[in-house]
Amino acid sequence: MVEKERKLYQDKLRRRGMMLILAAPPGCGKDSIIREVLKRDSNTKISVSATTRDKRPGEVEGRDYFFVSEENFRDMIDNDELIEYAQIYTKAFSGTPKANIEENLESGIDMISDIDWQGHIKFKAMMPNDVVSIYILPPEFEELERRMIKRGRDSKEDIDKRMKKAVNEISHYKEFEYIVINDDFNEAVEKVLAIITAERLNRLRLRGVQDFVSELKPKE
Repeated sequence: MVEKERKLYQDKLRRRGMMLILAAPPGCGKDSIIREVLKRDSNTKISVSATTRDKRPGEVEGRDYFFVSEENFRDMIDNDELIEYAQIYTKAFSGTPKANIEENLESGIDMISDIDWQGHIKFKAMMPNDVVSIYILPPEFEELERRMIKRGRDSKEDIDKRMKKAVNEISHYKEFEYIVINDDFNEAVEKVLAIITAERLNRLRLRGVQDFVSELKPKE
């Protein structure tokens, strides 16, 4: 099949993008997996949150966050413009704007979000037909602590707190559709990419498939 013909039938299928949710206990390598998936797959974008905290050095508006005032954020809540939101440590607010997500999904772009299990529940309730959820697990519980110690960014007290949090986080694995065990980083990335590939072939996402099939006929 020549490239022109391939492009023609792909355009006819008119795929809607998916909302990919990746969650994991602390120290499980989720952020690294997401970065690698984004690097390898040009049709995926990271979901950008809105936040009321101050911009940090090197951060870019629209790439890292949408930086808004608390007043504007509360207006977004009142106007039902957020899929989910939370107040972090009773200070800054952070949430996911609907419009940015919907625009990309309608264009056939797949969005990735690294929210926790609570955010996943809100996403699933708001857009049940679009969400594809993956939970990343370590090969063994003790591996989480070893990874946090190895990277040397957390104090012993912080590690203990994160480990306790991990116990609660892992208990929610049943709420996710797919499980990927990150015992080998490259294999874990490949599994996530395989899930994305399979979900792109989901009949319900291929909005033009009925018309495409109706046009299929033997060549004379």
